[in-house]
Amino acid sequence: MDKLIADNKRARHDYFFEEQLEAGIELQGWEVKSLRAGRVQLVDSYVVTRNDQAFLLNALITPLLSASTHIVPEATRTRRLLLHKREIHRLIGLRERSGYTLIPVKLYWKGNHVKVLIAVAKGKKEYDKRASEKDRDWQRQQGQIMRRHST
Repeated sequence: MDKLIADNKRARHDYFFEEQLEAGIELQGWEVKSLRAGRVQLVDSYVVTRNDQAFLLNALITPLLSASTHIVPEATRTRRLLLHKREIHRLIGLRERSGYTLIPVKLYWKGNHVKVLIAVAKGKKEYDKRASEKDRDWQRQQGQIMRRHST
């Protein structure tokens, strides 16, 4: 990945990721300018598939004040994802399993193109979230102990 634009940290807390896939995204000019300024949020966004196409819903790209005067920017519009048909069919097959959904994990620049990293994800239960938090705290404590004893 070249340069990270946005990271969906909430998704890591709420879901287990099974598989990840990179997709292009269809943007308007004002959206690209806002992305360059870092004005994007992926927190409540998700991916749906309709008519052999994939779409990103609820991704918030806040328009800049200097956006063009002849267009009306819509911050949470539905944006089409650019994938091959076989990739879309594969995503549909993976998502149709019980309890799975498609979540955007990262938005980043790859050369001059904006890419979205999509994960096939299964929701965590409350006790899974607590277990993940305990593991993370234990890893942090181990690192602190190792640093203290290495000096």
